[in-house]
Amino acid sequence: MFRSLRANGPALLVPAAWAVVIAAHVDLVTTRTLLVAHVVMAVLLVGFAALSYQEMREGILSVWWLVVAAGIPVTVAGIVGLGVPALEQVFLSLAVGGWMLLPAVGLLETGREMTEDGPRSVYLAAGGLCVAGAVVYFGGLFGAGGQRALVAGLVLVGVGQTAGIVDAVVRY
Repeated sequence: MFRSLRANGPALLVPAAWAVVIAAHVDLVTTRTLLVAHVVMAVLLVGFAALSYQEMREGILSVWWLVVAAGIPVTVAGIVGLGVPALEQVFLSLAVGGWMLLPAVGLLETGREMTEDGPRSVYLAAGGLCVAGAVVYFGGLFGAGGQRALVAGLVLVGVGQTAGIVDAVVRY
């Protein structure tokens, strides 16, 4: 059962996580809820990294193991940002940006290593959406487009990451 959850769970968790982030940006989710979600996510990431290490030591899966492992401190940055108001802006920006760009690297590397054109283009497009979403989001954060840009950037990232993970779950 745990193997099935590790293999298929991300196809549900990734879009759900971005939906919660978007909801938080439009004030539909409280800081306390986000804090609890980050703690749960950190625990899940540690468990996933520990339980999956042997299976993910080689090939493209090793890149994804590194994405998960690097995501642990990124998630902890989110916990700090949500728990310490004076550090909120910097640490939440690190958390959101980290979770936009870490999977982008994994998606782009997956696309680069693939030999089949169909799946290759899925991963390259998905990684490109993540990078574009990060640019739009941080543009909005620093004044270009405001709230709409923030949400648009998050949507681009969510669509990109969801496309990549759903393809991986279905295909493999």
